[in-house]
Amino acid sequence: MKFNRRDTIILAAAASAASLAGISASRAAEGDVIDQAALMAPAGGLADKVEGNPDAPVTVIEYASPTCPHCAAFHNTVYEPFKEAYVETGKVKFIVRPFARNALDAAIFLLAEAAGEENYHNVIATYFKTQNEWGMSDKPRDAIFTVAQQLGFTEESFSAALTNQEVFTGIEAQREQALDEFGLTGTPTFYVNGKTLSGGKTLEQLAAEIDPLVPADFVAPAAAEEPAADAMAPADDAMAPAADAMAPATDTMAPAADTMAPANEMAPAN
Repeated sequence: MKFNRRDTIILAAAASAASLAGISASRAAEGDVIDQAALMAPAGGLADKVEGNPDAPVTVIEYASPTCPHCAAFHNTVYEPFKEAYVETGKVKFIVRPFARNALDAAIFLLAEAAGEENYHNVIATYFKTQNEWGMSDKPRDAIFTVAQQLGFTEESFSAALTNQEVFTGIEAQREQALDEFGLTGTPTFYVNGKTLSGGKTLEQLAAEIDPLVPADFVAPAAAEEPAADAMAPADDAMAPAADAMAPATDTMAPAADTMAPANEMAPAN
């Protein structure tokens, strides 16, 4: 996929219903163990955005896609109690990695990278919570920009983010690494100290995998000072998800006639 800089983006409202349905639920081999050193060496030159204790006894890596309803369900309902129980207690180091199934996913990860490390997770969380709004729009570029404005982006910074070829190449590289080296077939896929957990998980299912890996004598590190709020924080009402945000529609992602050409290169490998 090449960027067309005469406008702002390759934003192919790309994903037709068929391309979304192809890997909307992960079917990677449950329980497969991937070498942890390989997992911790992401391709593409994009640094991991780590949440939690860097020396935690358990590392959880999630490959996620903003257009994936199963990913949204996890982040909107499971992640906060998971974070409270495991990330904030120092037991888990949590990493979200991009898996761009289509150009909309790529666009949102480009925005998250442009927002900076302190705001990366907030951008991803906001798009998961508003998935039903921009995902159902017949003008996805405009809908994504509306959310981006609530996150502090201007038209100029939005366009700059979505035409960053270097970051886009890194996102593609991480996607290909996940497919080719880690055997990932869909999203979400979690790796718990290297063990593959495919598909959406409840807090109880994650706890069953994590708890045995935490030493009995584990002592949580002192809590780090909370960072100051910054200009990228969204307005309170911007975070309210639509009531049916998790329900995938048959053709919600169909492009409008005046959108850019779809990015077929983002479809998963067969």
